[in-house]
Amino acid sequence: MSRYLNNILLALVWAALTGSFTLANFALGLLLGWLALYLVREQLATRRRTYRGGKIVSLAVLFIKELILSGWRVAILVTSPKMELRPGIFAYPLSVDRDFEITLLANLITLTPGTLSVDVSEDRTTLFVHAIDCSDVEKNIRDIRFGFERKIEEAFR
Repeated sequence: MSRYLNNILLALVWAALTGSFTLANFALGLLLGWLALYLVREQLATRRRTYRGGKIVSLAVLFIKELILSGWRVAILVTSPKMELRPGIFAYPLSVDRDFEITLLANLITLTPGTLSVDVSEDRTTLFVHAIDCSDVEKNIRDIRFGFERKIEEAFR
């Protein structure tokens, strides 16, 4: 996808997140999108020019779906009378290795209700995640691996 289309997509996302679809806000989104693309230009540079727009949209759709489902799960957990929570921190072994991919994965996890990225190991092979319910750590790891991480690899490799 060309940088122009990426910038327009980022501006639209900006407008949607701020809830204001005015021309001035869209222009601000274009400016912020240009700055963001400039900052990650080396991580996004690839040898082959393929269309990744669909894969990026697929990642965004997965994030929105997980945002809604996780919000629902957290709402059920905190409103239940017994509130049987088992919070904890688990180590997630990373298969993504570029800084941009690790940062994106950590941010997607943090933005999803009920989870929070705590730290990345010095060798960048492990992400430490706090979850509101760690009763099944293997399930949490599988969900991240076959959800966000797989989509990030598809979109940016």
